[in-house]
Amino acid sequence: MIPWVVLDTAPVPGGSEPLRLRQRGTEFSIQLGPNELMNSRLSGSEEALATLTAERLGIRANPCWLIGGYGMGFTLRAALDTLDAKARIVMAELVPAVLDWGRGPLAPISSEALADPRVEARVADVSEVIRAGRGAYDAILLDVDNGPDGLTRSANDRLYDAAGLAAARAALRPGGVLAVWSAHPDPAFTQRLARGGFRVEAVGVRAGRSRGARHTIWLAERPAR
Repeated sequence: MIPWVVLDTAPVPGGSEPLRLRQRGTEFSIQLGPNELMNSRLSGSEEALATLTAERLGIRANPCWLIGGYGMGFTLRAALDTLDAKARIVMAELVPAVLDWGRGPLAPISSEALADPRVEARVADVSEVIRAGRGAYDAILLDVDNGPDGLTRSANDRLYDAAGLAAARAALRPGGVLAVWSAHPDPAFTQRLARGGFRVEAVGVRAGRSRGARHTIWLAERPAR
């Protein structure tokens, strides 16, 4: 069997352990300690985060999306493939090295998504981008940490508490969608979204296109009125 090779490591601001980018043949993995956060062979649920959002939104003129958490670029690639030439996507990633990986060894996986002129990549905490963007976005897609139950750093919890959801709602345009990826279902989070004024649906999707673990995506719509 081909052994894994560590290509790079990167500290996570506020985290206790670094991220590790590993490669085995044509397969890539991003790990935090013993936990695998993402594998290049399983992209289905990350792509679904974008495609389900697009289906829910329908056609909009000059749409502007915010994506929090680059990963391996699967969500960004799927969003670009869905949106038209006049769309704009703000890509917020906290760890600079993750964007470097996306422009380097992982670039072929996303078909050079970060080089697309519709993308504005920012090294930033997405929670701060959300709070600075009142009424700015048609969609906010969050694939940060392991979902509402934080793994990489405790500060990510503020995205998913009542104040964080209120900030996301304020950053959305009427009829906009907050989409959240999670490794696990969380009925309490579904209720929190509903209490925050969203029309919410939790959808189960496979990690791969037709196989793998079942992940959860919340589609939370800010009512148009």
